Amino acid sequence: QVQLVESGGGLVQAGGSLRLSCAASGRTFSSYAMGWFRQVPGKEREFVASISRTGGWTWYADSVEGRFTIARDNAKNTVYLQMNSLKPEDTAVYYCATSSLYGSIQRANDYDYWGQGTQVTVSS
Repeated sequence: QVQLVESGGGLVQAGGSLRLSCAASGRTFSSYAMGWFRQVPGKEREFVASISRTGGWTWYADSVEGRFTIARDNAKNTVYLQMNSLKPEDTAVYYCATSSLYGSIQRANDYDYWGQGTQVTVSS
């Protein structure tokens, strides 16, 4: 079993930046692909970005491509989401999650373990 704890959310003005972190427990972190999702009330959880086990492959939603960067440090059991040029529409609760699958994993149902989420609010 894996436990995930997100941090780094907060309130930022449009155009600003935030870096989210997701710390994982256990010694098997490098055996999972990792993903970031976001959710606003009344909507389904939305794929943001994912990264392969070694960090050599990354995938992004069109809405964040070029603004967000996903990275991981397997020695620290941590995955990051650097968010630049933030927009009000990026406001959401952001979640990290693990997956045992390979490739571009963009469906929430393909992820096994989830963190509790961290709120990101972008003011206009």
